[in-house]
Amino acid sequence: MSEIENKAQEQAPKKLPYNLREKKEKNAAYRTLIRPELADELYDKILNIIVVQKKYRDQDYSAKELAQELKTNTRYLSAVVNSRFGMNYSCLLNEYRIKEAMHLLTDKRYADKNVEEISNMVGFSNRQSFYAAFYKNVGETPNNYRKKYAEIRK
Repeated sequence: MSEIENKAQEQAPKKLPYNLREKKEKNAAYRTLIRPELADELYDKILNIIVVQKKYRDQDYSAKELAQELKTNTRYLSAVVNSRFGMNYSCLLNEYRIKEAMHLLTDKRYADKNVEEISNMVGFSNRQSFYAAFYKNVGETPNNYRKKYAEIRK
């Protein structure tokens, strides 16, 4: 391969599996307009609902429903999630879903469950979105993750 071809290949964007894309930073002005006290209050309530009550397991739990439960609007909710968690709403849910999936994939009590059953248990509506989110967060597929930990336990 020539030097020109090597440089072109280095500069070409690397194709990520599962149609994942590089994260782009957005600077939305409304995110800075929310009062810090209100943002802190919403942050605590979001954690309680999403994490403590495990609403992330509900495949149909939307940002709109969460906003209604918090008695706010989706724009405020989005601003708090972006500023306090550093991600959007669906990434937030997926992060907690993946954490639980990682636990279930390595727990002997769930050894009889296949990956698709576990993805449904943690709130994913389809196999593709589960694999994409898992790979994005963990860097490997759920099957590889499970096999790796099964070998470690031997």
